[in-house]
Amino acid sequence: MVRSELIQKLALENPNLTHSEVEKIVALFFDGIVEQLKRGGRVELRGFGAFSVRARDARTGRNPRTGDAVAVDAKQVVHFKVGKGLYGRINQEE
Repeated sequence: MVRSELIQKLALENPNLTHSEVEKIVALFFDGIVEQLKRGGRVELRGFGAFSVRARDARTGRNPRTGDAVAVDAKQVVHFKVGKGLYGRINQEE
């Protein structure tokens, strides 16, 4: 599912909200998650999972086309850990 499909589904299930209101709600939701992660925090959605930020060290990688060594800078990456509820629903353990 992509963002536009999510907005469309929410708009259909909430006829009292306009399409633009649903777009704003979804944007606020995702912006809130991004801001918390940028501050180094963690976002936990009970029954779904948790997003957190992890540090990756600088390393030497390889260009797959030429095989040359390439310096890869240190960076922050988003990590997602699936929640027990989602895991159970996907694997029919509920």
